[in-house]
Amino acid sequence: MRYCINCCIHLLPNDLHRQCFRCRGPDHNNQKCPVCRGENKIPLYTDSKQMKWLAVLEVRTDHCESWNGFFCLRKGKLCSLMFGLIIMTLVMVSYILTGAKHGLLLIPSPFHYGAFASNPSLMDNESLSDMKDYYQPSKMNISYVKDYPSIKLIIDTITSKIEFITRQRPDLEELRKQEPHMFSVIPNKFLPNSKNPCWYEEYRGNTTTDPYATNSYALYSKRFRIIFDYLRKVFWNHLYHYKDKHYRLRCLPHFYIIGQPKCGTTDLYDRLRLHPDVRFSAIKEPHWWTRKRFGIIRLRDGFHDRYPVEDYLDLFDLAAHQIQGVLQGDAGRERGKRNNIIIGEASASTMWDNNAWIFFYDNSTEGEPPFLIQDFIHAFQPNAKLIIMLRDPVER
Repeated sequence: MRYCINCCIHLLPNDLHRQCFRCRGPDHNNQKCPVCRGENKIPLYTDSKQMKWLAVLEVRTDHCESWNGFFCLRKGKLCSLMFGLIIMTLVMVSYILTGAKHGLLLIPSPFHYGAFASNPSLMDNESLSDMKDYYQPSKMNISYVKDYPSIKLIIDTITSKIEFITRQRPDLEELRKQEPHMFSVIPNKFLPNSKNPCWYEEYRGNTTTDPYATNSYALYSKRFRIIFDYLRKVFWNHLYHYKDKHYRLRCLPHFYIIGQPKCGTTDLYDRLRLHPDVRFSAIKEPHWWTRKRFGIIRLRDGFHDRYPVEDYLDLFDLAAHQIQGVLQGDAGRERGKRNNIIIGEASASTMWDNNAWIFFYDNSTEGEPPFLIQDFIHAFQPNAKLIIMLRDPVER
């Protein structure tokens, strides 16, 4: 096999120009060479037929071209990423510059000033820029340096502008008309030998009856079905049998952790659970008083069936079983022993969530609901304990 130097075409041994390697030699003559004689017409002989070399030339793509396409693709993604980062940087810079232009950044907060003027009229007639002249600059927020006199002065200034009106507590009969079913289930008096508010309720089912078949928490919350499965197994063993009747112990919480969100309520909940005489509901945040009672699971999802008070009381059955064990006792010597176990419930929405009242109360045009959660809790438990946890709103 030979290669023509002038045309760089692979030649077979029986080709006319098979001696083309001599073109390199000094004896080469362009006039005698049949290939070099024509500039554009290069004859080839394939099967004794003369053809132009462009007609039989096969062009094959090199493998490096696929790699070039791959690198080009990566280069396009990289360029798109860089372009996105540049756009995001420009947006952030625009926000920073806009904030600095309006005095929102790089300027000390007006609450970073130490002593406040004792003249109340100053806050009425003068602007914030005029007030800065009366303050002593401080490096830290007054809430951090615990400048309680200044904080008290701020509170007194605010309260002097607000007129507090004593809220009239609704009558008990009005509450009964609003929630007749709730008052039919929860009694007026509780067991005297129990520190926690508990009472016995007659159970009319039999051993084959599922006491939690209609419980909304068990139906809609898959996470708590295991708890209710356990309660079904031990339910009949914790009934109180008296004169051919069966009674179950019902309990309300002794104390409520009612707020606020993101203020350490979960940490307090976990610490109180370590106490041997403290029990909690089967679900940490039932949200029954403010949401489930009205049929609200999520306000954006609309209203569902209202959770009856029995579903709420079922959440305290685990604690009620332990309280009943103390009240009855396994031996006669323990009968009459006072129970010191108390039950707690922690729903941070109990303090502030009143989103449902405008849908259920008639006088929704008033400034506040006619009946608040505290009215119902006070009607059943005047001595209930409420735990409120607050936090600096900036830190929160």
